[in-house]
Amino acid sequence: MSKGKVVIFSAPSGSGKSTLVHYLMDRDSSFGFSISATSRPPRGEEQHGVDYFFFTPDEFRARIAADEFVEYEEVYPGRYYGTLKSQVENQLAHQNILFDVDVKGGCSLKKYYGERALFIFVQAPSVDVLRERLVKRGDTSPEEIDKRVSKAEYEMTFAKFADRVIVNDDLEKAKADLLVVVNSFLNG
Repeated sequence: MSKGKVVIFSAPSGSGKSTLVHYLMDRDSSFGFSISATSRPPRGEEQHGVDYFFFTPDEFRARIAADEFVEYEEVYPGRYYGTLKSQVENQLAHQNILFDVDVKGGCSLKKYYGERALFIFVQAPSVDVLRERLVKRGDTSPEEIDKRVSKAEYEMTFAKFADRVIVNDDLEKAKADLLVVVNSFLNG
């Protein structure tokens, strides 16, 4: 039996999840980051086994059929993302693992790992604040913002399945809350 624990982060776009994930990774060296599998081609300098495990759609489907994934999702036709059981078990043998996944993936991982997992849902204080943050980024079209906000409203319904919800209204408070929650889980 592997010794590591699993911390799962999920959140709507614009909630500040990535900021909190990076903060935790910088503060706690016991964590490794889960490397996901995908059927999309590598972008730029991405490397197989470092950034993602890259498979063709047929290879990905064959691995699904062989029950090699903890969780997976077909995001678009033929475009899969997932978490390989073998990868997670190899990492858990010597470290805790941090996951940054969508809400469905978060629920699947929590169900699979049970008490070994802490599922944290990060959310903005309101949909209006979320929209404002996406607008302030300045890198997203109004149409894309509308699409993300609509998706965020749906994703927020998954907060009830998380072990802990961290409302990221004040970043420093959210960071402090995160450390308390994670340290309690790791030491409990």
